[in-house]
Amino acid sequence: MNKRNFRDKALMKKRISLALTILMCIFMLLIIRLSYIMIVKREEYSAKAEEQWTSEVKIDARRGKILDRNGVELAVSADVYRVDFDLNSIRAYLKKENVTKDEIAPKIAEALDMSVEKILDKLNTKLPSGADAGAAKVVRRIEKEAADKVRSLNIPGVIVSPDTKRYYPNANFLAHVLGSTNIDGQGLTGIELQYNEYLSGTPGLRITELDKYNDELPYTISKFTTPVDGKDVVLTIDANIQAFAEKIAEKGYIDNQAKQVSILVMNPNNGEILAMANKPDFDPNNPFEGAENYSGSTESEKVQKMWRNRLVNDTFEPGSIFKVVTMASALEEELVKEEETFVCNGSLRVGPHTIKCWRRGGHGTQILPEILQNSCNVGFMELGKKIGKEKLNEYIKKLGFGEVSGIDLPGEAKGIVKKTADMTEADLATISFGQTNTVNPVQYMAAFNSIANGGKLIQPHIMKEISHIDENGNVVIDEVFEPTVKEVLSEEKTAILRDYLERTVAYGGVSKVYVEGYHIGGKTGTAQKVNLNGGGYETGKYISSVAAFAPVDNPKISIFISIDEPGTGIYYAGQIAAPLAHELFIDIFNYMNSEISKDNVDSIVKEVVVPEIRGLEVSEAIKILKELNLKYNINGEGDIITEVKPYPGYIVKENSTINIDIGNLESYNKNIIMPDLSGYSLEAAIKLLDNLGLTYSYEGSGAVVKQSIPKGEMIKKGTNVKIILNDEYGD
Repeated sequence: MNKRNFRDKALMKKRISLALTILMCIFMLLIIRLSYIMIVKREEYSAKAEEQWTSEVKIDARRGKILDRNGVELAVSADVYRVDFDLNSIRAYLKKENVTKDEIAPKIAEALDMSVEKILDKLNTKLPSGADAGAAKVVRRIEKEAADKVRSLNIPGVIVSPDTKRYYPNANFLAHVLGSTNIDGQGLTGIELQYNEYLSGTPGLRITELDKYNDELPYTISKFTTPVDGKDVVLTIDANIQAFAEKIAEKGYIDNQAKQVSILVMNPNNGEILAMANKPDFDPNNPFEGAENYSGSTESEKVQKMWRNRLVNDTFEPGSIFKVVTMASALEEELVKEEETFVCNGSLRVGPHTIKCWRRGGHGTQILPEILQNSCNVGFMELGKKIGKEKLNEYIKKLGFGEVSGIDLPGEAKGIVKKTADMTEADLATISFGQTNTVNPVQYMAAFNSIANGGKLIQPHIMKEISHIDENGNVVIDEVFEPTVKEVLSEEKTAILRDYLERTVAYGGVSKVYVEGYHIGGKTGTAQKVNLNGGGYETGKYISSVAAFAPVDNPKISIFISIDEPGTGIYYAGQIAAPLAHELFIDIFNYMNSEISKDNVDSIVKEVVVPEIRGLEVSEAIKILKELNLKYNINGEGDIITEVKPYPGYIVKENSTINIDIGNLESYNKNIIMPDLSGYSLEAAIKLLDNLGLTYSYEGSGAVVKQSIPKGEMIKKGTNVKIILNDEYGD
């Protein structure tokens, strides 16, 4: 018996031990599971719990304005509304009023002019977990009339709140700079994207705690965070100058049957962009319309091409406008003096290559400023050789090429600068006159402006300041753009180069930029386009450009104009880009007359051809001389001009003194000095030859590139001169 009791007690102990072990294992498993839930899955379950016991509806902030420097509104947010569902509140309402979703959906759909099916779909919105959602976005950007209809339904949980609809009052105006926004009001391109963080503001929230029946708890306070409106972005753009640029760009685009035309206007002293225009463009109010006119394998690719700001996003071989960089490098290193001569016979042998000048007949002997004035490729190849590839590349990089300029717009391209180690002798020659390397227009203008402002490389920028209006209605400046500034050139040498550039405009290949009475410096360039598919250059495809600034002694304004693939057969920049610059400068000078005043006192002395006045009455002859700004000494007595020294056709400077003999006889010698007709249009050449009493014949069209009688040769009145014209003039 005792033995049996002992066995029973032993068995009982084993069973108890087993039970305790099982309980301990279960307890440990529970602890592990609880730890997993509380530590590992805490955020996930917390979020699910919060979804179930709170109702949250997001309220968007009003997007800030984009303004020009004078407060002109360029992009604003119109007063519209949005409708959202607080689904928890709606479910509580349905239960309380004993109605169904099918009963309220038609009423909401009618007020919003939407389908009942879509409203029901929104009312049945689920969470990723499969649970009922707490909120759903129904519709955005509805007008006040529709919003009032929804409010009048008085359905708790159907929330009507202010919304923003981006509106661009001037349609296509400044389109590539402003950019556009998506349906949610977030920036897609341009300033809208670049400064989206400032413009967007901070959205508000409405959060309500609910009980297990989805009713608002009576003892809790619903949390409402008021949205903070976005800040305003004030641009450096001047809407008036932008209007001038838009007008000239449109004219250049149409008149030249171009692929595209771009214009940039800047203040060279602080890097501010005053105007930036591209044609063709688009309407930011309908940012996807018009994409079908662009090439591309997908709709997205076409849209991106349409939105592309070519002044920032595209690069090109600059051609002769780059010669100012080569000239600046040589002047800074004091490698050449003004009176040094360069001989151009139309081409130069560089290693195994013969590289031609744009003027096939050559420019003859020239001094330093004349190779810039004539845009002589041979002269610049020789100049590049003097500088050397190491030193030239040093200045190219110092002036910001090969790196982004830092402009505050999306997608700036860096361009390509050939490494010094990879440069051949031929590369050095072509880089010296603007081929091989690539630049973007904004990057180029930053370098060009350093010549205008006395040597400072200033970061180009288009944002002037960020601001907002406080509760008292006062404008508060939150941030001002501070551009980076680097000293890259000397004031002394840039002043010399500005003088050379003024001469280039006064009587060089850039003469069609000239505006009488104003000091303008500039350079044109015509570059054949690179074939992106097969290498080399594309036949018949060019980019013609001009860069200029004014006034030369203290530049206040700088401009850049490019014409991509002109389609009329005339493509030299001196013929098509320079006249556009002339028109743009006239508009800007008239607008900025208090800052850039007309001043003839110190204006550059132009060259004048002595006119044929022999045989004219004294009063008539004097009137002609005064119109040409020529002084005169009169010798003798009488009413008729009998002799003029220097002879007609001779080139003198303005304000030079002409010696006149007068008498009563109409007989006089017939000596004429043959003038230089290079660069003259046919019309201008005929007018001059007719005045001098010379007959003529001609071949070709465009501008004069050759004449049968050399300039300066003494000939007789009535002599026939043959002139050769060519469209390939005006680089």
